[in-house]
Amino acid sequence: MNTSTAPKNMGPSTATQQPKISTWLYPLARRLHFYAGIFIAPFIIIAAITGGLYALSIPAEKIIYRHELTASSQDTRLTIDEQVAAANSYVGDANASPAAVRPAPQAGATTRVMYADENLGESETRGVFVDPATGEIRGDLTVYGSSGSLPVRAWISTFHTNLHLGKFGHVYSELAASWMWVVALGGVTLWILRAQKLTKKKDLVVPNNKIKGYRRTLSWHSSAGIWLALGMVFFSATGITWSTYAGENVKNLRTAMSWTTPSVNKSLDGSTTSSDEHAHHHGSHTTHDAHTRQEPQEQAISYDRILQDARQEPTIDSRNIEIVPGADRTAWTVTETQRSFPTQVDSVAVNPQNDTIVDTVRFADYPLAAKLTRWGVDTHMGIMFGAVNQLVIVIFSVALTMLCIWGYVCGGNVVLKINLTDWVRFLLTRCGRTYPCGSGFL
Repeated sequence: MNTSTAPKNMGPSTATQQPKISTWLYPLARRLHFYAGIFIAPFIIIAAITGGLYALSIPAEKIIYRHELTASSQDTRLTIDEQVAAANSYVGDANASPAAVRPAPQAGATTRVMYADENLGESETRGVFVDPATGEIRGDLTVYGSSGSLPVRAWISTFHTNLHLGKFGHVYSELAASWMWVVALGGVTLWILRAQKLTKKKDLVVPNNKIKGYRRTLSWHSSAGIWLALGMVFFSATGITWSTYAGENVKNLRTAMSWTTPSVNKSLDGSTTSSDEHAHHHGSHTTHDAHTRQEPQEQAISYDRILQDARQEPTIDSRNIEIVPGADRTAWTVTETQRSFPTQVDSVAVNPQNDTIVDTVRFADYPLAAKLTRWGVDTHMGIMFGAVNQLVIVIFSVALTMLCIWGYVCGGNVVLKINLTDWVRFLLTRCGRTYPCGSGFL
């Protein structure tokens, strides 16, 4: 007789049960967040600081170059043609054909006449600033990119992009943009897993200053990280679109999915032309069509007439416009350049021989992905929402820098088994004793 009894638990044995997600996810997320953070944090710090400086350079540009950007009066007595003639006279070539002309966007502003110059770098033009009231030349500066950055902002822009190290320097920004979202999502995963164990949920979003040492630094790091995570993912996603290697992959994906930004067709013989929306970023890797030298056409063409023809299209109603002369057998283009909200970047191609509209591209007709790219990039640059946008970027850059520093302090406690905070306090105290004049400050 078999006296064995069936086990009460008929389910699978504990040895064959699948482990909980937290048992393997936490170590994985922690290692990924830690090692990726240690490697990428210096690049993120540089990108954050230079990005904040770029945001500050936008209002600073208006102060530094106030003379060049401001006219002597509120009047606009001269036509665009007369202003271009004044600029041509200044550069010493009455028959010169500017690469692009940006008429004064408002009363009291100057008109910007831009010329291609082989002595300048990629995406750079020579900008001559003309007073619309008197024809006086208010300044002669290098203009960078189709965003129209002037020298100080252009220098900071290049420093943010490649540290003025050329193509090699692009590697730094590529790493920062490609890995920042990985570090951010790793930190969010750790935060969620930690939230399941904490009884005081307030400590998840507000630093706890009642605790000391490593735990307090970790509290600041994790609390700040969850507030900054969304911004880190946003700046990573928008920054990667114009990076060298990953950006090319994004461009290929958008092309395959028909998400590219449409461009106005300037051809007068039925062929098509294309452009790259990244020419509008703060300095571009590519050269905008307006920055190539235009050959003079057989007959003089009026800038005022071209603009008047373009204004017949109801879509061209922004005060911020750019007129680009066409080469032989190509149309002239008039493009809105307002990247702040509401976005106005419509463009038309005008046949200068018969004053007809050849093609029109409206921002409203852009694919959704192209609109999101435009809005994302302009917000990234601090242009979309003006001063508020720039202030948020500056605050974010400072907070992100501190987040990385707190992360390194935490890493020192975990790996090196030393309290970096205590070491810094010790060194500052010794300095205070050595130099009594500074002890009060310390």
